[in-house]
Amino acid sequence: MVLTTLGIVLFLGYIIYSLMTLSQATCEVCITFHGGSECRSAQGANAEEAQRTATDLACHFLASSMADGIVCGNTRPTKVTCTGN
Repeated sequence: MVLTTLGIVLFLGYIIYSLMTLSQATCEVCITFHGGSECRSAQGANAEEAQRTATDLACHFLASSMADGIVCGNTRPTKVTCTGN
């Protein structure tokens, strides 16, 4: 029983550690689109992935259709701040 509990705790610790090391960069992106403005933060394995995710999150709140979402996602951000690689 003790070995099973210890094994579960070690396994969960490994998973948590692995998930924490996946996020190596954090970005905040601000976008102005169709008169609205939104800022969102995201984490990713690198700055490019974090910026893309933050952009997608911001556009989710600004776009009213799938087509708008695509155009918004290709809009140059008004502000990008990244930390990490």
